[in-house]
Formats: sequence, structure tokens, C-alpha cells
Amino acid sequence: MTDNLLTRGQLERKLSQKIQAFYNRNLGHQPSKVTSQFFDAKLAVIIEDSITNAEQILVDEGQNDLAEKVRSNLDDAIQPELKQLIEEITQVKVVDILSDATLDTGRTGIIVVLSKTPKVRNPENIPKVKS
Repeated sequence: MTDNLLTRGQLERKLSQKIQAFYNRNLGHQPSKVTSQFFDAKLAVIIEDSITNAEQILVDEGQNDLAEKVRSNLDDAIQPELKQLIEEITQVKVVDILSDATLDTGRTGIIVVLSKTPKVRNPENIPKVKS
């Protein structure tokens, strides 16, 4: 049974690749890098160069408030599909997704709260929360 499971690193890389493809497919924008890391029953995702061309144009024109509204609306619109994607890959229910982007740096940070730690071949490599 454990032979069919991915390692922690393989699962994190698969998530990163699928999230990068998801952004490209749904927003027409290719982030330069996506990093995923598990912490117990939580997943941290950092998306580099996540700001779309439309948002960048608004920022360049001094329309930061409008660019932030566009970003917020985009995050709200893609969140259900992103949740489904993460659940399919991890085989764990997503309890909550917290997301924020910084227009200045072009980074998006996402924290995913899972119902339990995903099953991997090397579970000892997932940092646990100290009680």
C-alpha cells in the first residue's frame, strides 16, 4: 500500500506543478515559480510572479486600489476550483484556504488548512505542530 504513495517531496512538487498549470489555464498567466510545503495538516504555497498583465497595467497606471480589487475578485473566483484541485491531489478535504497577494513583489501566499495530514510514503518528513 505505501509503495503506491508519493513521498512528501513528490506530492509537494506535484501540487506546485498542478497549481502553476492551473494559474496558466484559468488566468492566462504563467507564474515563474510555485513552491508548496506541508506542515502537519497545513499546506503553504508561494506563487512567484502571480500578478496578471491586467493587474500590472493597473499598478503601472497608479490604480493600486483597483488592481487589489481585481486580485481579490480573481482569488474569490478561482478558490473553489483550486480547493477541488488540492483535494484531488492530496486525497484530503480542504477545510479553509487563506490567500493574499502583494502587488509590489508579485507574490501570492496561500495557506491551505486540511482536515488531516496527507498520506505520504515518508510521513516522518512532514513537520508536525508541537503541542
